[in-house]
Amino acid sequence: MDGVSEAITRLPAISFLWPRMLWLLALVPVLALAYLWLDARRRRAAVHYPALKTVGFANRGVAGWRRHVSPVLILLALTALIVAISRPHALLVLPSRIETVMLVIDLSGSMRAKDVQPNRLRAAQQAAKGLLEAKPAGVSVGLVAMAGTSAVAQAPSRTKQDVATAIDRLQPQGGTALGNGLLIALTALRPEATEDAGRLMDGDASPLKKRGALGNPFGAAGLGQGASPGAGQGGGQNSADQEGAAAPGSYAAGAIVVFSDGESNAGPTAVQAAELAASYGVRVYTVGVGTTQGVVLSADGWSARVKLDEAVLKEVANTTGAEYFRLEDAARLKQVYRAINAKLTLGKTEQAEITALFAAFGAVLAAGAALLSLWWFGRVM
Repeated sequence: MDGVSEAITRLPAISFLWPRMLWLLALVPVLALAYLWLDARRRRAAVHYPALKTVGFANRGVAGWRRHVSPVLILLALTALIVAISRPHALLVLPSRIETVMLVIDLSGSMRAKDVQPNRLRAAQQAAKGLLEAKPAGVSVGLVAMAGTSAVAQAPSRTKQDVATAIDRLQPQGGTALGNGLLIALTALRPEATEDAGRLMDGDASPLKKRGALGNPFGAAGLGQGASPGAGQGGGQNSADQEGAAAPGSYAAGAIVVFSDGESNAGPTAVQAAELAASYGVRVYTVGVGTTQGVVLSADGWSARVKLDEAVLKEVANTTGAEYFRLEDAARLKQVYRAINAKLTLGKTEQAEITALFAAFGAVLAAGAALLSLWWFGRVM
C-alpha cells in the first residue's frame, strides 16, 4: 500500500480553468443507465417476439461482450471530451531549455585524498565525464580548473571529446579558491557578470549590495526545502526587485556544476560567489567529493586531516536554487551523474494546459468505437 500511495502522490495535480463545465460529467452515468435500459428492453423484445430474430431486428450486433465495447468506448470518449472543454491544467516537469553547462573541478591538494577511490580528484573526473556522456545533444559544456588560481581549461563546446580530453589533463595543484572558481564559471556563462565578479575577487563586496545579493535569498531552508524562488527577505521583496538582480534559478539557459571537497583558503568565499551567481539567476549544483570523517593526508613534509565540508557546498546550492549531491563511493558515480543530468534536463516545472491531450484521447476513443462497430457489425453503432 505504501508503494501505491507514493505513486499516487507523484501524479501531477490537475486544476481546471472552467471547472463549471465538469457538471456535464453527470450526463455520463445518465447515458450509461439509458443504454442499460435500452439493452434490457431489446432483450425482452427478443424473448416475446422470437420472429424478430429471423429478420435480424433484435439481435443485430448481438455477439456476446462485443456488443458492449463500442458503447463503453463512446462513454469514455464523452468523459474525456467534457474534461477537455473544462480546460485542465497540470504542474508538469518539462524539458529544460539549458544550452550551456560549466563544470568546475577542484584541483587543490586535499583532492589527492583517497577516502574515495582511486582518489577524490579521479572520482570527480570520472563523474564529470559521466555527466558529459549523458548530456543531451546541442548542450555545450565548458570546464574551469580551480585551485589557488582558477582558469577556463576548456571553453564551452558541443564536442564531447574536447571536453573529455581537458578533464583528463587536470592535475592536483596547491591552494584552494572555491569562490574564484565559481566566479570564473559565472563569467564564462554570463559575460555581463564580469565586472561584478572582478570587483568581488578584488575584495569589494559592493556588487552584492548593489544587486541585493547579501544573505541567502531563500532563508535558512533554501529552495530545496520548499521555499519559492520569489520568496526573499526585506519586507516581502525578492531579489528580482533589487537593482539589476534576477530571481535565483531563473536563468534557464545555463548552469554550473562544481566538484569539490568544499575546503577553501583564498579569494572571496564560496557563499559570496554563490550570492552573486544567484543574483544573475544562475543555478550552481554542487557535488561533495570525499567523506565527512576525512583522512590524514601527508605531502611535501606536512600532514593534515582533510574532510568534506558539506555545509559550504549545501549553502552554495541552496543559495542559487540548485541541489547538493554527495560522492563518497566510486560505486555511486552513475547514480550521481544521472541525478544531476535529470535535474539539468528536466528541471523546469511549469503549469501547462493539457486540454489537447484529453481532446485527442476522446477523439481516438470515439474513432475506435466507430471502427470496431463497423468491423464487427457492419454499421457505426
